[in-house]
Amino acid sequence: MTDHLQPENWPAWATEAVEIVKANPMWDSQAQEEIRQLGERLQQLNIHRFEHIGSTSIPGLAAKPIIDLMGEVKSWDDMDLIADRLNPVGWNYVPPELDGREYRRFWVKVKEGKRTVHLHLMRPGEERWDRQIQFRDVLRQRPDLVEAYATLKAKLADANKDDREAYTAAKTNFILEVLDEDI
Repeated sequence: MTDHLQPENWPAWATEAVEIVKANPMWDSQAQEEIRQLGERLQQLNIHRFEHIGSTSIPGLAAKPIIDLMGEVKSWDDMDLIADRLNPVGWNYVPPELDGREYRRFWVKVKEGKRTVHLHLMRPGEERWDRQIQFRDVLRQRPDLVEAYATLKAKLADANKDDREAYTAAKTNFILEVLDEDI
């Protein structure tokens, strides 16, 4: 492994503690503004499809104060061109060998040393695209699931405050149950 991949060389935002905050009614408008800006910056690369996903896309759900967006990209070959457009405005590319998720290319927007937006780029036909939207849409329709998810997230954030990966992994069973439930 090269030196820049060692945790001691990571920026502070890469190891931020998990913090869950009360739902912010401005999250959706912030997401729409980020989508507008991304659309402008990436339109020449034929990246036009974006979705607001994750907990900040679900009204009333407590969440990490980080907007999650998905964008559809035709090829992984454009990451250098995308970097040329996103790096100057605070975006950081997390290469797949660090991200550990081959199905996406992951970008983190950082402001004042903290994550503010995640961008999950996926290729057309990626199953996870549809499942992200399905999960969001089910929770938007089910206040009982929003409440249960909020309780779980608070408990897991306390238990995994300094381990973002463990926090994320611990939510998997709940997410799969929601996705597999006949509604």
